[in-house]
Amino acid sequence: MTKKDSVERGLVDRLRSKDQSAWKEFYEFYSGHFTYVCMRYLKSHDDVKDVMQNSFIKIFNAIGSFEYKGAGSLKAWTTRLIINESLKFLRDTAKIEFPTLVEELPEVIEEEEPNLDEIPESEILELIRSLPDGYRMVFNLYVFEKKSHKEIGKLLEIGESSSASQFHRAKKILMQKIKLYNKPKTNAL
Repeated sequence: MTKKDSVERGLVDRLRSKDQSAWKEFYEFYSGHFTYVCMRYLKSHDDVKDVMQNSFIKIFNAIGSFEYKGAGSLKAWTTRLIINESLKFLRDTAKIEFPTLVEELPEVIEEEEPNLDEIPESEILELIRSLPDGYRMVFNLYVFEKKSHKEIGKLLEIGESSSASQFHRAKKILMQKIKLYNKPKTNAL
């Protein structure tokens, strides 16, 4: 058992016993990561706060059923819960619509990939957050959560081909936005 594993297991045990200092430690350690995850899905900071609050309540109530599987499993479990709460919030409030007509899209977009090296991570996050809700959800699940289009389809109650279509459209929009961001400022005079 590694030191990290031992520390995390101890934290889980303290969380299960509803130790107030453990919950404070948990919040201070993970809240930044959870906020970042929520922000990938939700546009409004108020919505992020609402989902975070609901998520922490769910974590508090469900920690007893959490099965510890080694170092990192607490973060993985809670992140999955945060993502599910974000998706639930979007489904419940945003009336997200996915197109029913899906044209065949190529697996590879033939345009040259834009350069991301000069763009700060915070700007990339904002570009992702600017996508329409449906595109953003599919993009995040595919890219960050490594879900297949089949899994995304089940999660969002859409067809697998709809998921693929939404992803390709999201990627195309992001590429256009990144190119605009990278375009040199010509009106400097």
